[in-house]
Amino acid sequence: MEKVLIGYQLYSAREEMAKDFRGTLEKVKALGYDAVEFAGLFGRDPKAIRGMLDEIGLKGLSAHVPYDTICADMDGVIADYKTIGCDYITVPFLGEQDRPGAAGFARVISTIRHFGEKCKAAGLSLLYHNHDFEFVQLSGMHGLDFLYDAVPAPYLETEIDTCWARYAGENPADYIRKYAGRCPVIHLKDYVGVKGGAQPYALIRADGTDDGKNENVAFQFMPVGHGCQDVKSILEAGMESGAKAFIVEQDQWYDRHPLEAARMSIETVKKYI
Repeated sequence: MEKVLIGYQLYSAREEMAKDFRGTLEKVKALGYDAVEFAGLFGRDPKAIRGMLDEIGLKGLSAHVPYDTICADMDGVIADYKTIGCDYITVPFLGEQDRPGAAGFARVISTIRHFGEKCKAAGLSLLYHNHDFEFVQLSGMHGLDFLYDAVPAPYLETEIDTCWARYAGENPADYIRKYAGRCPVIHLKDYVGVKGGAQPYALIRADGTDDGKNENVAFQFMPVGHGCQDVKSILEAGMESGAKAFIVEQDQWYDRHPLEAARMSIETVKKYI
């Protein structure tokens, strides 16, 4: 049986990456992670990044690439991340004008289909990473399901973010099973708090920085296993459904170092896989 990878979304340590790119990758490897998922390259050359990863012993599994960047240069995005050795490119976020129910969503579906076809032709897979806003109703189904229904599996697979699925009122394990065979990468993210109040997630800019607007005291991201998530059931559902990798992500780390949070998270994950 193929080993299921444990990966780390580098957005979780974006400040560390900006200060010490290679050193942060080395620390992530030392914590026991097999792979990383990029959220910006911090001005680094893709070929140089591939060399670093090979030397350190990390797989550059996937990359979150802003939708606008994809639209501006699809071929360049594919070339960069193929050079790094990624298997997956992910649409990570949509602005308000492009979300399900907004005027731009039809164009998004068409663009994702076109880009997914290009990715497949290049030997890559395109994923879509959800927040909570995709769980609005659209034509009798969640907007996220509408997207996955509109763009068939050969051109778009899922990267279910289990935090936002639960935050939106879904059972993450059940939602993963809904997409069995189409969920190669799953985001493990934990939290405490309830829905409501200020927007709880940071907006991802092209350079990997956030907008500083997640000051919601009723909501707090936590290391995996230290919040409200049933991590064991999520991991079991993922493995039963064909997941090839689980990616740890923590958007904010508050009073602890992000790599300390990363250590706490992987200790939880390794209890079950």
